[in-house]
Amino acid sequence: MSKRYRITRAMQNDGGSAQTISLEECKQYFASKSDFTYTSVYTVVGATTMSIEGDFFMWSFGDATIPFRHYQGDIYVSGNNEAVIPRMLEVASDLRADVVEE
Repeated sequence: MSKRYRITRAMQNDGGSAQTISLEECKQYFASKSDFTYTSVYTVVGATTMSIEGDFFMWSFGDATIPFRHYQGDIYVSGNNEAVIPRMLEVASDLRADVVEE
């Protein structure tokens, strides 16, 4: 079973920082990363094809494309690929956020 992680500021009690990660902040942050692209539809192709609407920042890693999804002030990512863990921790650190295993 795959693990899912959430990058969030919800656990922070610092009155000086935002409790959520805004979509605009994400767009600005990920635009500065050459290995990420934004899409509003994520399509999964397998035995069937499924398209999911939302705000996705697609990380290109070798032959893999891994979605980081912005949803309700947090960023969600699957831990299926071990390479995602250090990248996810880097993103969380840069955004002054925490990582929670869902």
